[in-house]
Amino acid sequence: MAKRLFLFLLTNILVLTTIVIVWSVIISFTDLSGSFTNGGEGLAGINYGSLLVFSLLVGFIGSFLSLAISRIVAKKMMRVKVLDPNEQLTAQERAIVEKVHRLSRAAGLMHMPEVGIYQSREVNAFATGPTKKRSLVAVSSGLLQQMDDDAVEGVIAHEIAHVANGDMVTMTLLQGIVNTFVVFLSRIAAIIVSRLVRSELQTVVHIASIIIFQILFSILGSIVVSAFSRYREYRADRGGADLAGRDKMAHALRSLKNNTGLAQMKDQTDDAAIQTMKINGKSKMVSLFSSHPPIDERIARLERD
Repeated sequence: MAKRLFLFLLTNILVLTTIVIVWSVIISFTDLSGSFTNGGEGLAGINYGSLLVFSLLVGFIGSFLSLAISRIVAKKMMRVKVLDPNEQLTAQERAIVEKVHRLSRAAGLMHMPEVGIYQSREVNAFATGPTKKRSLVAVSSGLLQQMDDDAVEGVIAHEIAHVANGDMVTMTLLQGIVNTFVVFLSRIAAIIVSRLVRSELQTVVHIASIIIFQILFSILGSIVVSAFSRYREYRADRGGADLAGRDKMAHALRSLKNNTGLAQMKDQTDDAAIQTMKINGKSKMVSLFSSHPPIDERIARLERD
């Protein structure tokens, strides 16, 4: 937790430093330096301290709200059947619950995740939840049909590693920082552009510029988020290997590779947020925007580490 908090604070400092540097360069090469008067107000009477607070609120409220309801939304969207160990279960269902609980204890989790199965032909699994105490690990019926017991254990170990690493919270923090960056700089850039046109056009240009720059900066920000998402997949593979054994984790990845078509299916209930939480994601033409690394690279790195 202390390490994650340190990284969070360090990232915030780096982002804010970048904003200061970029803005300093802008005012150095324009006539905007005289705008920072009147109690910290800048261009068009905007108070940049207030804008930063607004950006932080917008950037983080949405991210934390999504995190808070992530488990509920995932269960609804994927139609997950939650397996209660105190109720009557089939032999297969009980085996899944026992695997999740055994691997969770091995990972040092004090609270057992909810365990579920969702009906889908895809060969996949996901973990989500706002905290380690309120997490969910779910596997698809297609995964249980296509994979043997060792591969299933490797997949579950990978998802437990996500929970143990606190990846859901870390992704939320990172997304909040990126959102703040996008909101703040898009409005700064829009103000600059609007000052380059006639006064009667400034309002229209300002609004249009906010939309355009927010889209552009969001695309750039998604590269950062996707890069971290790929990193966390490698990390969860290593964690899964520690929990279930390197052979089982590698076997699970090879099984996913052998079922690539089924592993990359998209159900009608699926969306980008759920896809990011799964052990394997859809292939992307541009690797910079992919949430999951290629399976061959994951296997190679796992065997190399």
